[in-house]
Amino acid sequence: MTQSTLPPIHVSHLNLDKLNRQFGKAYPKEILAWCGVNLPATGLVQTSAFFNIDDMVITDLLYRELKPAPRIPILFLDTLHHFQETLDFVSYARELYKLDLRTYKPLKAKTNKEFATQYGAQLWQKDLQKYHQLTEIEPLARGLEESEAIAWITGQRRKKDHDGHHSYLPVFEYDEQGRLQINPLVNWSRTESWAYTYEHDMIYHPLHDLGYSEIGDEPLTPKENLEPILLPH
Repeated sequence: MTQSTLPPIHVSHLNLDKLNRQFGKAYPKEILAWCGVNLPATGLVQTSAFFNIDDMVITDLLYRELKPAPRIPILFLDTLHHFQETLDFVSYARELYKLDLRTYKPLKAKTNKEFATQYGAQLWQKDLQKYHQLTEIEPLARGLEESEAIAWITGQRRKKDHDGHHSYLPVFEYDEQGRLQINPLVNWSRTESWAYTYEHDMIYHPLHDLGYSEIGDEPLTPKENLEPILLPH
């Protein structure tokens, strides 16, 4: 996967309806390969939580199969409240895939103690919206801006509602700042992501083996509702 060396394209001029018809049922690798050929060598980034199996599938597809050159930067949000296992796993993945990893933390804090001093202890209990704004929303916006991103790859999938219907999420869309947002896994279920993981012996967050089906910041991850991860046979 050699990225284009053409001048940056005007992503606002893309025909997203046509692209979504073309790639609406495509395998994620095909979508990522299109990005490598049609988007410029700079301006494309991936955002990854690393504890999310879907994000790791995208990283594995990029660096085990497609091998983009130059490497696509990966933005990681260090909320200062991650499990230590998460930080260790991020370091491991960085070395294994030789990632161009760019880490963003909340403003005015480098540790969770500094965060508590600056914004108040256990802010997530008092104002969860403000907590997410400080630890995720603002750092992501800053990371995309500083990376001069014109397009970014996410691990989002279509969600099911209580009636079993999937919400609509296109493969290609524009974010609020006019950047191209690419969602290669919209057609995959979590089971398919785990099937890929099992088939390719892909690395994944070690807490999954302890029964954590969903992982996030340590104080926001329930420990009393652990569910086993059922890998395909």
